[in-house]
Amino acid sequence: MATYVDTSAFYAMMDLDDEFHKESKITFSKLIGEREIFHSSNYVIFETIALLKSRLGLEAIRVFQDDLMPIVNIHWIDKAVHTIGINSMLIAHQKEISLVDYTSFEIMRTLGIKKVFAFDEHFRKNGFQVLGLC
Repeated sequence: MATYVDTSAFYAMMDLDDEFHKESKITFSKLIGEREIFHSSNYVIFETIALLKSRLGLEAIRVFQDDLMPIVNIHWIDKAVHTIGINSMLIAHQKEISLVDYTSFEIMRTLGIKKVFAFDEHFRKNGFQVLGLC
């Protein structure tokens, strides 16, 4: 099965002090055991790296790149998906949901992915099964 991974899950796995760190490790281990195929987007990866750099430093980026990125299928946001994300954001008029999330929703719908590893209620509110939140 396929699982999309959001910035919130990537970051929680990397930051020992994150409120969801323990839960993220348990969920990730379970997904690995179930042989899940992981998907994400270059926007999510960019957002994660920016957070890691500003909060945890370059070594965290090295660990992220070496340990997590090899098992994630990265989908590159093209002009069409970017435009859909922008339009969705403007139509929904919900400033708390980011462009990264809207593009993630579109990629998930296009690929038929229903599950997301995240600690972000926005995914549940948009019809996806959120694995990180209980």
